[in-house]
Amino acid sequence: MRPIEAAPYLKAMEGAGELAALGPAPMLQWVPIAQLRVDPRYQREITAEGRRTVLAIARKFDWRKFAPVVVAPVEGGFFAIIDGQHRTTAAAIRAVEQVPCLVVIADSAAQADAFAAINGQVTRLHSMAIYHARVAAGDPDALALQKVCAVAEVTVTKYPIQATKLARGETIAPNVLLAALARYGADTLTTALQCVTQTSDGNPAMLCKPVIEALCLVLGTTAEWRDAGGALLDAMDDFDFKHELTEARVACARGGGQTVAGTLSARLTSFLTKKLGVPGRDAAE
Repeated sequence: MRPIEAAPYLKAMEGAGELAALGPAPMLQWVPIAQLRVDPRYQREITAEGRRTVLAIARKFDWRKFAPVVVAPVEGGFFAIIDGQHRTTAAAIRAVEQVPCLVVIADSAAQADAFAAINGQVTRLHSMAIYHARVAAGDPDALALQKVCAVAEVTVTKYPIQATKLARGETIAPNVLLAALARYGADTLTTALQCVTQTSDGNPAMLCKPVIEALCLVLGTTAEWRDAGGALLDAMDDFDFKHELTEARVACARGGGQTVAGTLSARLTSFLTKKLGVPGRDAAE
Protein backbone atom coordinates (compact mmCIF):
# COMPACT_ATOMS: atom_id res chain seq x y z
CA MET A 1 0.00 0.00 0.00
CA ARG A 2 1.32 3.45 -0.88
CA PRO A 3 0.07 6.82 0.37
CA ILE A 4 -1.19 9.68 -1.78
CA GLU A 5 1.74 12.05 -2.37
CA ALA A 6 1.32 15.62 -3.60
CA ALA A 7 5.00 16.58 -3.23
CA PRO A 8 6.15 15.37 -6.70
CA TYR A 9 3.62 17.73 -8.34
CA LEU A 10 4.17 20.89 -6.29
CA LYS A 11 7.05 22.23 -8.39
CA ALA A 12 5.02 21.89 -11.59
CA MET A 13 2.14 23.73 -9.93
CA GLU A 14 4.34 26.72 -9.10
CA GLY A 15 4.38 27.91 -12.70
CA ALA A 16 0.78 27.03 -13.46
CA GLY A 17 -0.49 30.56 -12.89
CA GLU A 18 -3.48 31.51 -10.82
CA LEU A 19 -5.28 28.53 -9.34
CA ALA A 20 -9.04 28.10 -9.60
CA ALA A 21 -11.11 28.54 -6.47
CA LEU A 22 -12.12 25.31 -4.77
CA GLY A 23 -15.78 26.27 -4.92
CA PRO A 24 -18.54 25.35 -2.43
CA ALA A 25 -17.87 22.13 -0.53
CA PRO A 26 -20.10 19.26 -1.74
CA MET A 27 -22.35 17.11 0.43
CA LEU A 28 -22.81 13.35 0.43
CA GLN A 29 -26.37 12.09 0.78
CA TRP A 30 -28.73 9.39 -0.39
CA VAL A 31 -31.20 10.72 -2.97
CA PRO A 32 -34.33 8.92 -4.23
CA ILE A 33 -34.01 8.04 -7.92
CA ALA A 34 -37.45 9.55 -8.42
CA GLN A 35 -35.95 12.96 -7.63
CA LEU A 36 -33.13 12.68 -10.19
CA ARG A 37 -33.35 14.31 -13.61
CA VAL A 38 -31.24 14.33 -16.82
CA ASP A 39 -30.63 17.65 -18.58
CA PRO A 40 -30.55 16.97 -22.37
CA ARG A 41 -28.72 20.23 -23.02
CA TYR A 42 -25.44 18.64 -22.05
CA GLN A 43 -26.14 15.02 -21.10
CA ARG A 44 -25.75 12.25 -23.65
CA GLU A 45 -28.61 10.12 -24.85
CA ILE A 46 -28.29 6.48 -23.83
CA THR A 47 -27.32 4.91 -27.16
CA ALA A 48 -27.36 1.24 -28.16
CA GLU A 49 -23.86 0.87 -26.70
CA GLY A 50 -25.00 2.72 -23.61
CA ARG A 51 -27.95 0.37 -23.19
CA ARG A 52 -25.58 -2.57 -23.28
CA THR A 53 -23.51 -0.88 -20.59
CA VAL A 54 -26.60 -0.25 -18.45
CA LEU A 55 -27.70 -3.87 -18.75
CA ALA A 56 -24.21 -5.15 -17.93
CA ILE A 57 -24.12 -3.00 -14.78
CA ALA A 58 -27.63 -4.12 -13.82
CA ARG A 59 -26.85 -7.81 -14.23
CA LYS A 60 -23.79 -7.60 -12.00
CA PHE A 61 -24.99 -4.80 -9.75
CA ASP A 62 -22.87 -4.58 -6.61
CA TRP A 63 -22.75 -1.61 -4.23
CA ARG A 64 -18.99 -2.09 -3.93
CA LYS A 65 -18.70 -1.13 -7.61
CA PHE A 66 -21.09 1.83 -7.43
CA ALA A 67 -19.48 5.28 -7.34
CA PRO A 68 -21.59 8.13 -5.96
CA VAL A 69 -23.63 9.96 -8.58
CA VAL A 70 -22.65 13.60 -9.03
CA VAL A 71 -25.75 15.82 -8.93
CA ALA A 72 -26.78 19.45 -8.49
CA PRO A 73 -30.03 20.69 -6.94
CA VAL A 74 -32.50 22.27 -9.40
CA GLU A 75 -35.97 23.76 -9.16
CA GLY A 76 -38.85 21.68 -7.90
CA GLY A 77 -36.88 19.73 -5.33
CA PHE A 78 -35.10 17.69 -8.01
CA PHE A 79 -31.43 17.02 -8.70
CA ALA A 80 -29.79 17.17 -12.14
CA ILE A 81 -27.39 14.29 -12.81
CA ILE A 82 -23.97 15.57 -13.82
CA ASP A 83 -22.27 12.17 -13.84
CA GLY A 84 -23.83 8.74 -13.36
CA GLN A 85 -26.99 8.39 -15.44
CA HIS A 86 -25.96 4.92 -16.71
CA ARG A 87 -25.31 3.42 -13.29
CA THR A 88 -28.40 5.15 -11.86
CA THR A 89 -30.54 3.63 -14.62
CA ALA A 90 -29.02 0.24 -13.83
CA ALA A 91 -29.87 0.72 -10.16
CA ALA A 92 -33.47 1.53 -11.11
CA ILE A 93 -33.65 -1.68 -13.16
CA ARG A 94 -32.70 -3.59 -10.01
CA ALA A 95 -35.51 -1.85 -8.09
CA VAL A 96 -33.10 0.27 -6.05
CA GLU A 97 -35.02 3.29 -4.78
CA GLN A 98 -32.22 5.66 -3.79
CA VAL A 99 -28.55 6.06 -4.60
CA PRO A 100 -25.59 7.75 -2.89
CA CYS A 101 -24.93 11.17 -4.41
CA LEU A 102 -22.26 13.83 -4.26
CA VAL A 103 -24.36 16.99 -4.22
CA VAL A 104 -22.61 20.07 -5.63
CA ILE A 105 -23.90 23.60 -5.97
CA ALA A 106 -23.89 24.53 -9.65
CA ASP A 107 -26.12 26.34 -12.13
CA SER A 108 -26.80 24.81 -15.55
CA ALA A 109 -23.63 26.28 -17.09
CA ALA A 110 -21.48 25.04 -14.22
CA GLN A 111 -23.19 21.64 -14.44
CA ALA A 112 -22.26 21.34 -18.13
CA ASP A 113 -18.71 22.45 -17.35
CA ALA A 114 -18.46 19.84 -14.58
CA PHE A 115 -19.85 17.17 -16.91
CA ALA A 116 -17.19 17.99 -19.53
CA ALA A 117 -14.42 18.03 -16.92
CA ILE A 118 -15.43 14.74 -15.28
CA ASN A 119 -15.80 12.89 -18.58
CA GLY A 120 -12.91 14.58 -20.37
CA GLN A 121 -10.22 14.21 -17.71
CA VAL A 122 -10.72 10.57 -16.83
CA THR A 123 -7.55 8.48 -16.94
CA ARG A 124 -8.51 5.72 -19.35
CA LEU A 125 -8.00 2.25 -17.97
CA HIS A 126 -6.01 0.18 -20.45
CA SER A 127 -6.47 -3.55 -20.85
CA MET A 128 -3.30 -4.36 -18.91
CA ALA A 129 -4.48 -2.53 -15.78
CA ILE A 130 -7.86 -4.22 -16.01
CA TYR A 131 -6.24 -7.65 -16.41
CA HIS A 132 -4.03 -7.19 -13.34
CA ALA A 133 -7.03 -5.94 -11.37
CA ARG A 134 -8.94 -9.08 -12.39
CA VAL A 135 -6.02 -11.23 -11.22
CA ALA A 136 -5.96 -9.43 -7.88
CA ALA A 137 -9.72 -9.91 -7.58
CA GLY A 138 -9.38 -13.65 -8.13
CA ASP A 139 -11.22 -13.72 -11.46
CA PRO A 140 -11.08 -17.38 -12.68
CA ASP A 141 -10.32 -16.53 -16.33
CA ALA A 142 -7.56 -14.08 -15.40
CA LEU A 143 -6.03 -16.57 -12.96
CA ALA A 144 -6.12 -19.30 -15.62
CA LEU A 145 -4.27 -16.99 -18.03
CA GLN A 146 -1.77 -16.07 -15.33
CA LYS A 147 -0.97 -19.78 -14.93
CA VAL A 148 -0.48 -20.21 -18.68
CA CYS A 149 1.78 -17.15 -18.81
CA ALA A 150 3.90 -18.46 -15.95
CA VAL A 151 4.55 -21.73 -17.78
CA ALA A 152 5.27 -19.99 -21.08
CA GLU A 153 7.47 -17.33 -19.43
CA VAL A 154 5.18 -14.51 -20.54
CA THR A 155 4.61 -11.28 -18.64
CA VAL A 156 1.65 -8.97 -19.20
CA THR A 157 3.06 -5.50 -18.60
CA LYS A 158 1.28 -3.25 -16.11
CA TYR A 159 1.12 -0.29 -18.51
CA PRO A 160 1.49 0.31 -22.27
CA ILE A 161 5.02 0.02 -23.61
CA GLN A 162 6.20 0.91 -27.10
CA ALA A 163 6.60 -2.29 -29.13
CA THR A 164 10.27 -1.63 -29.86
CA LYS A 165 10.97 -1.50 -26.12
CA LEU A 166 9.25 -4.74 -25.16
CA ALA A 167 11.61 -7.34 -23.71
CA ARG A 168 11.53 -11.10 -24.22
CA GLY A 169 8.24 -12.54 -22.98
CA GLU A 170 6.52 -9.18 -22.48
CA THR A 171 3.13 -8.49 -24.03
CA ILE A 172 0.56 -5.70 -23.97
CA ALA A 173 -2.22 -7.91 -25.35
CA PRO A 174 -4.00 -9.56 -22.40
CA ASN A 175 -7.40 -9.44 -24.08
CA VAL A 176 -6.03 -11.32 -27.08
CA LEU A 177 -4.60 -13.94 -24.73
CA LEU A 178 -7.87 -14.25 -22.82
CA ALA A 179 -9.80 -14.73 -26.07
CA ALA A 180 -7.31 -17.35 -27.29
CA LEU A 181 -7.48 -19.19 -23.96
CA ALA A 182 -11.28 -19.32 -24.15
CA ARG A 183 -11.26 -20.51 -27.77
CA TYR A 184 -8.31 -22.91 -27.92
CA GLY A 185 -7.64 -23.94 -24.33
CA ALA A 186 -4.60 -23.79 -22.07
CA ASP A 187 -2.49 -26.45 -23.84
CA THR A 188 -2.66 -24.79 -27.25
CA LEU A 189 -2.09 -21.29 -25.91
CA THR A 190 0.84 -22.39 -23.74
CA THR A 191 2.56 -24.08 -26.67
CA ALA A 192 1.84 -21.14 -28.96
CA LEU A 193 3.46 -18.73 -26.51
CA GLN A 194 6.44 -21.04 -26.00
CA CYS A 195 7.00 -21.00 -29.77
CA VAL A 196 7.77 -17.31 -29.34
CA THR A 197 9.47 -17.08 -25.94
CA GLN A 198 11.54 -20.26 -26.11
CA THR A 199 12.94 -20.03 -29.61
CA SER A 200 15.65 -17.93 -31.25
CA ASP A 201 16.39 -14.91 -29.01
CA GLY A 202 12.96 -15.00 -27.40
CA ASN A 203 11.52 -12.86 -30.20
CA PRO A 204 10.96 -9.59 -28.28
CA ALA A 205 7.86 -7.61 -29.33
CA MET A 206 6.39 -10.59 -31.18
CA LEU A 207 3.72 -11.45 -28.60
CA CYS A 208 1.22 -9.32 -30.51
CA LYS A 209 -2.29 -9.99 -31.77
CA PRO A 210 -1.50 -11.37 -35.29
CA VAL A 211 1.26 -13.68 -34.04
CA ILE A 212 -0.74 -15.04 -31.10
CA GLU A 213 -3.84 -15.60 -33.24
CA ALA A 214 -1.89 -17.24 -36.08
CA LEU A 215 -0.02 -19.63 -33.79
CA CYS A 216 -3.18 -20.62 -31.92
CA LEU A 217 -5.10 -21.16 -35.15
CA VAL A 218 -2.41 -23.42 -36.64
CA LEU A 219 -1.61 -25.38 -33.48
CA GLY A 220 -5.23 -25.50 -32.37
CA THR A 221 -6.25 -27.22 -35.59
CA THR A 222 -3.17 -29.43 -35.90
CA ALA A 223 -2.69 -31.35 -32.65
CA GLU A 224 0.17 -33.39 -34.11
CA TRP A 225 2.30 -30.28 -34.47
CA ARG A 226 1.14 -28.84 -31.15
CA ASP A 227 2.14 -32.01 -29.31
CA ALA A 228 5.49 -32.43 -31.07
CA GLY A 229 7.36 -31.04 -28.06
CA GLY A 230 11.03 -30.32 -28.68
CA ALA A 231 10.70 -31.01 -32.39
CA LEU A 232 8.22 -28.13 -32.71
CA LEU A 233 10.45 -25.72 -30.80
CA ASP A 234 13.48 -26.78 -32.82
CA ALA A 235 11.55 -26.07 -36.00
CA MET A 236 10.25 -22.72 -34.77
CA ASP A 237 13.80 -21.73 -33.89
CA ASP A 238 14.25 -21.10 -37.62
CA PHE A 239 10.99 -19.15 -38.07
CA ASP A 240 11.74 -15.45 -38.49
CA PHE A 241 8.72 -13.93 -36.76
CA LYS A 242 9.62 -10.33 -37.54
CA HIS A 243 10.18 -11.00 -41.24
CA GLU A 244 7.12 -13.21 -41.63
CA LEU A 245 4.88 -10.71 -39.83
CA THR A 246 6.14 -7.91 -42.05
CA GLU A 247 5.49 -10.00 -45.17
CA ALA A 248 1.99 -10.84 -43.96
CA ARG A 249 1.22 -7.17 -43.37
CA VAL A 250 2.54 -6.23 -46.81
CA ALA A 251 0.41 -8.91 -48.44
CA CYS A 252 -2.69 -7.65 -46.66
CA ALA A 253 -1.92 -4.05 -47.60
CA ARG A 254 -1.80 -5.14 -51.23
CA GLY A 255 -5.32 -6.55 -50.96
CA GLY A 256 -4.65 -10.17 -50.16
CA GLY A 257 -8.21 -10.61 -48.92
CA GLN A 258 -7.22 -12.02 -45.53
CA THR A 259 -6.42 -10.61 -42.13
CA VAL A 260 -2.78 -10.30 -41.09
CA ALA A 261 -3.29 -13.23 -38.70
CA GLY A 262 -4.88 -15.32 -41.46
CA THR A 263 -2.04 -14.58 -43.89
CA LEU A 264 0.55 -15.29 -41.22
CA SER A 265 -1.13 -18.59 -40.30
CA ALA A 266 -0.93 -19.69 -43.95
CA ARG A 267 2.79 -18.88 -44.03
CA LEU A 268 3.27 -20.68 -40.71
CA THR A 269 1.42 -23.76 -42.01
CA SER A 270 3.64 -23.87 -45.08
CA PHE A 271 6.75 -23.52 -42.91
CA LEU A 272 5.78 -26.29 -40.47
CA THR A 273 4.75 -28.61 -43.28
CA LYS A 274 8.29 -28.38 -44.67
CA LYS A 275 9.84 -28.77 -41.22
CA LEU A 276 7.62 -31.42 -39.61
CA GLY A 277 5.85 -33.00 -42.56
CA VAL A 278 2.18 -33.31 -43.43
CA PRO A 279 0.18 -34.15 -40.29
CA GLY A 280 -1.05 -37.76 -40.23
CA ARG A 281 0.97 -38.93 -43.23
CA ASP A 282 3.31 -41.22 -41.26
CA ALA A 283 0.38 -42.78 -39.43
CA ALA A 284 -1.47 -43.36 -42.69
CA GLU A 285 1.52 -44.98 -44.31
